[in-house]
Amino acid sequence: MARRLIITAGWLAAAVLAVLVGLLAVSLIGDGLVSPAAKPLSRSDVARELAAEPTSTPSPSLSPSPSLSPSLSASAPSGPAVSRTFRTRAGTVVARCDGGSGSITLMSPGSGFTVHERNGSEGEFRGVSDNHDRVKVDVSCADGRPELEIESRDD
Repeated sequence: MARRLIITAGWLAAAVLAVLVGLLAVSLIGDGLVSPAAKPLSRSDVARELAAEPTSTPSPSLSPSPSLSPSLSASAPSGPAVSRTFRTRAGTVVARCDGGSGSITLMSPGSGFTVHERNGSEGEFRGVSDNHDRVKVDVSCADGRPELEIESRDD
C-alpha cells in the first residue's frame, strides 16, 4: 500500500512540475512575441507619430522606393510640406506636397494586398491571392494639399 502511495505521489509531483515548466516557458516566449516593439499600432498611435514627425524629413518607407522624390523646380512655390493620410480598400497611403510637387511617403497594404510598385507620386497595390486585383494610386497637389486619385481594377 505504501508503495502505491509513493508511486502516485511521484506521478503527481512530475505532472505538477511539467505544468509549471510549461507555463513558465509559454510566459517567457509570450513576452517576446508581444513585446511593445512587436505590437501593432492603433490609429491614434499612428496619428500621434505622424504628427510628431518633423516636416523637413520624409517618413520611413515600408516598401523600397526605386527612385528618389522628384526634385523641385526653380518656379515651384516654396512652403511648408503638407502630409495627408488616405485609406483605400487595398491599404493606407500617406502622401505629401512639398513645393507644389506631390509624392507618396508611405504605402501600407491592407489585409489581402501587397505593395506592388511605388515610384514618386504613383503606386499600386495588388491582391495577394489574385494578382489581377489592382488598386492604383496617383498623388497630385491642389492648393498645396495632397489629393489622391484611385483606380481600382480586377482584370
